Amino acid sequence: MQVHVLPFGILKNWIAASPLEFHDGAAVADLLVSLGTAAPLRGIAVSVNAEYAAAAHVLRDGDEVGLLPPVSGGSPADSPVYTALTRDVIDSDRLIAAAKSGDDGAVVVFDGIVRNHTRGRQTLYLDYEAYEDMALRQIDSLSHEAVTRFGVRHVTLVHRLGRLNVGETSVLIVVASAHRAPAFDACRWLIDTLKKTVPIWKKETFVDGVVWAAGEPFPDSIAAHTPETPHAS
Repeated sequence: MQVHVLPFGILKNWIAASPLEFHDGAAVADLLVSLGTAAPLRGIAVSVNAEYAAAAHVLRDGDEVGLLPPVSGGSPADSPVYTALTRDVIDSDRLIAAAKSGDDGAVVVFDGIVRNHTRGRQTLYLDYEAYEDMALRQIDSLSHEAVTRFGVRHVTLVHRLGRLNVGETSVLIVVASAHRAPAFDACRWLIDTLKKTVPIWKKETFVDGVVWAAGEPFPDSIAAHTPETPHAS
């Protein structure tokens, strides 16, 4: 069956109005899952044929599904943090545009891209995996800490999982601030701290073999230390 999706307000920055195909018996919850992390959907309401609908509402062929951001309060751009893990291609341009506000004097971006070589070996592709629940909590916590620590207005932090080809974005960090200095500082602190503390791992496939990338050691504050073996007397 086919339903017609109509995003409203700020959600138009992420989702285009379009028909989508679903299996018979699909519910509103299935539609939201299919959108994945294409947009920040937390806190939205959904309508079906101009009536509010719950997640369990079963869709029918030809239904018109509205995606409704809060009608009062702030938009995602006004929110201090947007974080996500995704297996979809990261749309950097759209996320950068959505993070901007009229209050900003600077937007600093770190766009981590898969390069075609590492340590002199030609890269075919990378695979990222994570302890997902923990990783998402960690990047959300780091992003909120960056807002407080550096006094920036907004942080977007999205990390890709799964298989990535050369040239694709693995991690995107967008920091928006009234002034450039804290935006630069926050962006560097976020990527450096993420690499040391967030449980995400990278497997590199080269033309001549496969290796798990050696990670940076955990900081002493969180590293587990095994007891030293007692010396024989």
